[in-house]
Amino acid sequence: MKNINNNSLPESEESLKNIIADTLQLAKQNGATQAEAGLTVSEGMSVSARMRSVETVEYQKDNGLGISVYFGKHKGTASTSSLDLDSIRKTVEAACNIAKYTSEDPCTGLADAKLMATEFVDLDLYHEWNISSDDAIEMALECEAAALDFDKNISNSDGASIDVGKGISVYGNSHGFLQQERKTRHSISCSVVAEDEQGMQRDYWYDVSRTPDLLQSASEIGKLAAERTLNRLGAQKLKTGKYPVLYVPEMARGLIGHFNAAIGGNAQYRKASFLLDALDTKVFPDFIQLIEQPFKKQALGSANYDGEGVATRQRHLIQDGIIQSYLLDSYSARKLDLQSTGHASGVHNLTLNDTGKNFDECLKTMGRGLLVTELMGQGVSTVTGDYSRGAAGFWVENGAIQYPVEEITIASNLKDMFNGIIEVGSDVDYRGNIQCGSILIESMTIAGEG
Repeated sequence: MKNINNNSLPESEESLKNIIADTLQLAKQNGATQAEAGLTVSEGMSVSARMRSVETVEYQKDNGLGISVYFGKHKGTASTSSLDLDSIRKTVEAACNIAKYTSEDPCTGLADAKLMATEFVDLDLYHEWNISSDDAIEMALECEAAALDFDKNISNSDGASIDVGKGISVYGNSHGFLQQERKTRHSISCSVVAEDEQGMQRDYWYDVSRTPDLLQSASEIGKLAAERTLNRLGAQKLKTGKYPVLYVPEMARGLIGHFNAAIGGNAQYRKASFLLDALDTKVFPDFIQLIEQPFKKQALGSANYDGEGVATRQRHLIQDGIIQSYLLDSYSARKLDLQSTGHASGVHNLTLNDTGKNFDECLKTMGRGLLVTELMGQGVSTVTGDYSRGAAGFWVENGAIQYPVEEITIASNLKDMFNGIIEVGSDVDYRGNIQCGSILIESMTIAGEG
C-alpha cells in the first residue's frame, strides 16, 4: 500500500485519490465483495458583523472519510475524520463487522458498473476568493452599514456575513471508478429589522456563487435587504377567500422541490407519494418543461456524476406537462425494477422554462391576488399532496402591489396547484439546484380574517 502521511492533511488530489484506493484495497483484504468510499476535504472562512461591530471570525478546515462495504447482500458503513492509516484500518474493520450483523437486502450494492461516468467535462467550478480576514470584515461592515444607513426606520440588525469556501471530494468504488471534484462556494448575506408605529418587520437578501466576481456587491446586498424590510412595514391581514397566488422565484423553487420529493425513488417504492406510479402522466399544463442540465459551467448544481459514480445527463423530467422520469439512486431503482437515473446526490441544475413574461407582466396577468414572498411551517404532505403553509407577502390590485400582508395561511393540493399554473416568469433565480422564475397559480385558499 502507498504511504499515508500520519502527521498532516494531504492536500493534493493525487494524495486523496491514494487514500480512497488504499481504503478500497483494505476492504477487499477484509473479505468485502464490493466497496465504495468517499472523502471530502474542505476549508473556509466565515465573518459576521452586527450593529457595526465584528461579531465572529471563523476558520474551518474539515475532512471526512466514509466507507461502505458489501458482503454479498449485507452492507456495513462507517466513517472517520482522521485520515492516518491506523484510523482508516479501524474504520474499514468497523464497516466489515457491521456488515456481519445486517440483514440481507437483495437491492443493496454498488450502482451498476455500466452506468459509471466515463467522460468528464470541465465544469469550471473552482474559483478561489483570495480575500483576507481584514478585507472580509470590512466588507461585512460595509454590507450592514448600507442597510442600516438606508432609512431611519431600519432600527436593528441580525447581521451581515461573508462566507468563503473551497473543497475537494473524491469518490471511488470497486468497479474501478475513482474521480475527484474541486469546488468553491462563496456568499454574502444581510438581515435587518425595520420599525414603525405598527410594529417591527424583518427581511434579508443574499447572493451565492462559485465565482466571487459574480457576486452582487456588499453594499447592494445591504440596500436590498433594507428595502425589502421597509416594504413589509404596515402589514395587514386579508379576509379569507380564494385568490390567485404568485410565488416569487425564491419561494417558487419550493414547489418544484415538492414535485421532486414526490417522484423520488424512496417515495415511489415506499408507496408514499401523491404521484405514485405517475410516469407518463400529465400533471402540469402543456407549456411546462422541466429540464435537468448538469453540465452548466460554474452553476451550483453541476456535476459529471452522482454520489455513486453514475454518469449524469441532461434530461426532461417534465415534457409538455408530462412526467418523463423518476429521480432514482441505485437502491430505489432496484426496488422499482428500474435503472438508476444518477440522482444519488440530488438534482443537477433543474430548470423550469418561462412563459415569456417578466415579473411585472406576471403581476398584471394576476390582476388581483396575493404575492407570496415568505413561507412558514412544514404543512406539506408528499403522501396526499395536501398543502397548507403560513405565508407573508403583498396584496395586488389591478396588477400593482398595494400593501404588505402577514398572518395568513395558503392552502390547496399540489396536484391542483401544478395543474393550475398560469405563468412562469423570466425572473429566474439561479442561487440553487432548482432554477426558476416566479410561478403564478390560478387559485388557492387564503385563510386570514373571518
